[in-house]
Amino acid sequence: MKEIIKTVESIAKTISPYYEIVEFRNQYTLIVPVERIVDLMIELRDNPETSFDMLIDVTAIDWLDKKENRFEVVYFLYSNKHKARLRVKVPVPDNENPICPTMVNVWQSANWYERETYDMYGIRFEGHPDLRRFYMPEDFLDPETGEPLYPLRKDFPLMGIPGSLPLPPYPERDGEVK
Repeated sequence: MKEIIKTVESIAKTISPYYEIVEFRNQYTLIVPVERIVDLMIELRDNPETSFDMLIDVTAIDWLDKKENRFEVVYFLYSNKHKARLRVKVPVPDNENPICPTMVNVWQSANWYERETYDMYGIRFEGHPDLRRFYMPEDFLDPETGEPLYPLRKDFPLMGIPGSLPLPPYPERDGEVK
């Protein structure tokens, strides 16, 4: 694994001077700026020394208290040839309108992963062929503002949406269970 990480670092260095590799318990994370993510992913996939041929998952992290880069898109890659895993994190700069380039042209499996991430976090994937809600209905909106709601954002109301379906009874909260 150490050899492949040296190659990953060399690739990252040639694509962007701003990168970071973090190792924790023999798991590696590459952090790169959003502007260079497509070039990096193509090189990680096509370079025979890395051969990250599988996109395992795409998700996001919401750092609600951060003033900049509130959201990070996280890609999980796997190389069948080298039996190696790599996590790639991309800080998304715009907190109000988070946008990241799509990876559908690199891995077709990104299609549904990106739709799910958009539906849950509201991160738009620029260039995605069919970016629409995945789990939630298209009209899943805040009744007061009309803005779309994204359930995995940390500012999503924990007690539900006022004016929507009532929550089921919660006996522990209401003091009915002793």
